[in-house]
Amino acid sequence: MSSLPSTANTDNGRHENGETSTGNGRDRDRDLILHYLDRVRLSATTRGDSKVDGEGEELPTELNTINSAGGFLIVSPDKLSVKYTTTNLHGHDVGVVQANRPAPFKCLTYYFEIFVKDAGVKGQVAIGFTKESFKMRRQPGWEVNSCGYHGDDGYLYRGKGTGEAFGPTYTKGDTVGGGINYASQEFFFTKNGALVGKIPKDIKGHLFPTVAVHSQNEEVSVNFGKTKFAFDVKGFEASERNKQQMAIEKISIPPNMGYGLVKTYLLHYGYEETLDAFDLATKTTVPPIHIAQENAIDEDDSSYALNQRKTLRQLVRNGEIDGALAKLRDWYPQIVQDDKSVVCFLLHCQKFIELVRVGKLDEGVKYGRLELARFVGLTGFQDIVEDCFALLVYEKPEESSVGYFLEDSQKELVADAVNSAILSTNPNMKDVQRSCHLHSHLEKLLRQLTVCCLERRSLNGNQGETFRLHHVLLNNSTRR
Repeated sequence: MSSLPSTANTDNGRHENGETSTGNGRDRDRDLILHYLDRVRLSATTRGDSKVDGEGEELPTELNTINSAGGFLIVSPDKLSVKYTTTNLHGHDVGVVQANRPAPFKCLTYYFEIFVKDAGVKGQVAIGFTKESFKMRRQPGWEVNSCGYHGDDGYLYRGKGTGEAFGPTYTKGDTVGGGINYASQEFFFTKNGALVGKIPKDIKGHLFPTVAVHSQNEEVSVNFGKTKFAFDVKGFEASERNKQQMAIEKISIPPNMGYGLVKTYLLHYGYEETLDAFDLATKTTVPPIHIAQENAIDEDDSSYALNQRKTLRQLVRNGEIDGALAKLRDWYPQIVQDDKSVVCFLLHCQKFIELVRVGKLDEGVKYGRLELARFVGLTGFQDIVEDCFALLVYEKPEESSVGYFLEDSQKELVADAVNSAILSTNPNMKDVQRSCHLHSHLEKLLRQLTVCCLERRSLNGNQGETFRLHHVLLNNSTRR
């Protein structure tokens, strides 16, 4: 964002929080603009985003007939079966074939299976993972940067010619699977729907699902997920997530710490009635929760103008924007004295949205020309103004690409902006506190959690599920 609309009133040199125009004041106004306008844009990009696994990665779908040991095997026309057709003379006569794409890694697990149609003369079938540069005349696991579970001896091979005892042998009629658990950084293998074992994944970078046949008439078919797996992958993933959750729940947190975080959250956002109910509930617990004064989180700043903030939040939630503007002009005129401030912008947008919601399109057009037109052309506001006006184009705007404006979450966003603006007018708040008033203590903690999870994933080569807090909270709420 190259420039931002000024929120200063040039007549009296004061910002919307009532302070004299200073560098710090301008920075706080800029933070407010960036935070809430970016939240509007985020609503547009995440609406309907329920897909987590894969994140758009292309999945393996068939065998690669180009990069394979073609002299020793035949791949079926559908590229899902492979057969060894010659007589092997030595260890380099392996029929190896990789999938057409590497295993996706922006997910919790990846898994595929083979079915042994024929064990051939020696039953030297293998399943595993290899790098793209793997020598295609060697069994997976015989070379560095590869791993393979072999059917003739049940051994696991990891980068050298000698294997290690791992699981049962497998032969004609068996279904064998290979997978990667990105959360635990492990390979895992299955036989006939049962887990055989796991080993640490010590190979970096993209890995290709790989199968090998090594004696005459050995034949296997491959399932990349087009048909149902013998192994319950979803159940395995659920079990892994439960393990992670159980490990988290074993961490002991003093009740008074959680109480303090929740209480300051409710105070910060003006949820007065919920706060009263929460206080009552904590007093009736056995034993009651008490916070020692020296350990208490300072509640004074978050308690500022609690009743007024509650009233304004309710007005915005009810779509009574004129009432909210009237209260602000009466109680906090410094917040709305600049009619091009972010708070005024969001409130006028919400008024326009409410008119569209009830079908008063003509009135909405007039209001838009009167109140929103002044923001047209201003950097930081232009794209949101255009999206608001786009609501008028659709017969069913709630089903359109800009339908997120009509969701309750948009009202909460506007109410949050008003709430933050009021908190910033607290005359007892220090400058360092003013710069942090956009978030409650609980939100700051969750933001730190998100950063730590992303950093941990980065150290893992960005493998595994991307941490999305709202998905974690949703999954935990459905578990209980």
